[in-house]
Amino acid sequence: MLVNVVKSKIHRVKVTGAELHYIGSITIDEDLMDAAGIIEGERVQIVNVTNGERLETYAIPGPRNSGEITLNGAAARKVAKGDTLILITYAFMEVDEAKAFKPSLVFPNEETNLLN
Repeated sequence: MLVNVVKSKIHRVKVTGAELHYIGSITIDEDLMDAAGIIEGERVQIVNVTNGERLETYAIPGPRNSGEITLNGAAARKVAKGDTLILITYAFMEVDEAKAFKPSLVFPNEETNLLN
């Protein structure tokens, strides 16, 4: 049996942009993606701490050391610049593997979205 567990989390980043007229996705500073082990195209759950919205999209890398967190496409309607988000990815694992697995938890600077 497989269980779906938290693979990684980027905790409390601020939205830096919202681009409605874009194909879709969330642009994430590539340094944050690397730190969390998120790969391009991976499904990301977005929890908006500011307004309570929850949605899913896929990750695309943004410029390194930029702090960029931009919601693109329809998801741009669910956020405003400055909103605080939690970004979560999940993975399917065998139960025994899941019991021993430790997710990547990233806590960037809440003002700049940069790694400390």
